Amino acid sequence: MTKEVLQGYTARITQASKSELIVIIYELIISNTKEAIKAYNEKDLVTFDKELKQAQTFLRELMVALDYSYELSYDLLSLYIFVNKQFITAIFKKKPDTLDSALSILEKLLVGFEGVSKEDTSGPMMYNTQQLYAGLTYGKGTLNETYIDPEDRNRGFII
Repeated sequence: MTKEVLQGYTARITQASKSELIVIIYELIISNTKEAIKAYNEKDLVTFDKELKQAQTFLRELMVALDYSYELSYDLLSLYIFVNKQFITAIFKKKPDTLDSALSILEKLLVGFEGVSKEDTSGPMMYNTQQLYAGLTYGKGTLNETYIDPEDRNRGFII
């Protein structure tokens, strides 16, 4: 994942609601999985392994975030366990054969959670973060989308 893509995710995370955070995690898992397949096709097994393990880390976050007071959480957990088994099989065999079924499930879940996040009006999870403005600023050889005020010492989480 490039530095620019990571900065984009970081900016989205600072402004995301609970359901939008779940959407972002799904996008990250799918991105890591596709990067792993790309690395395998380029015969880069180290990156293949690294990307799948990163996807597993994000998948574990989804498992931990489940609220088991709802029956639906157990169904989601079953899907997450299946996807994790597909990742483990791919890592063990060093082949992406099982990743198509994992991607299919993740992409369907992503569509569902995108619908939920559009209806979520709870607001951002993080408070006291930098304000993001729409528009572009020009830097030396680059375009920048975010603004960071060096005088602002009160950004980030407040506990």
